Amino acid sequence: MAIRISPSVLNCDFSDLKGELAKISNADWAHIDVMDNHFVPNMTFGIPLVEAIAKISPLPLDCHLMIEQPDIWAPQYVEAGGSSVTFHAEAAQAPLRLARQLRAQGARAGLAVKPATAIDPYLDILDEFDMLLIMTVEPGFGGQSFISSMMRKVAKTREAVRKSGLDVWIQVDGGVSRDTIEIAAQAGADTFVAGSAVYRAADAAEEVNVLRDLASGHCH
Repeated sequence: MAIRISPSVLNCDFSDLKGELAKISNADWAHIDVMDNHFVPNMTFGIPLVEAIAKISPLPLDCHLMIEQPDIWAPQYVEAGGSSVTFHAEAAQAPLRLARQLRAQGARAGLAVKPATAIDPYLDILDEFDMLLIMTVEPGFGGQSFISSMMRKVAKTREAVRKSGLDVWIQVDGGVSRDTIEIAAQAGADTFVAGSAVYRAADAAEEVNVLRDLASGHCH
């Protein structure tokens, strides 16, 4: 199973976006946390900044929309340059229709669930998504500690993906670090968002390599 590392730029120095993206050019994706101060109690950035990042990023953009009304907004993030766009199950009015629309635009469609949201209803329609994101913290702020009880949800999702024979990625986001990435890989995650762990490291590129190696040693 391929391991993918998607560092979150939420923790980077925005006054030097080009330099900060270059630091993680050995990763697989650049994770863009879009928050609207409605769905989550924090505000980050919207379409204009995603467009600007897309122009200079050495990596494809993995946009995680922690916003209300993704049915309206998500397609615009594909237009802005998102190669993968993940919206929340709790916010979407018509998740299947939205996933199909994102795919029709040429992007990967991801579905995210908060810690208290069950993944089960979506496991029957796995073929409609390219990625399922199991949040391992409450979305809204970086630097929170990893909720290890989410590993049951990850394992259940991995089992469903395995049975389906589909190539659906399983992403974890929140508190992913050297201490937690092996646990998540063991449970069945293959795509890892790491924010503060990468950008607070002395050498971001080296940290990406270390995280990838740790996850690779433990993935099925």
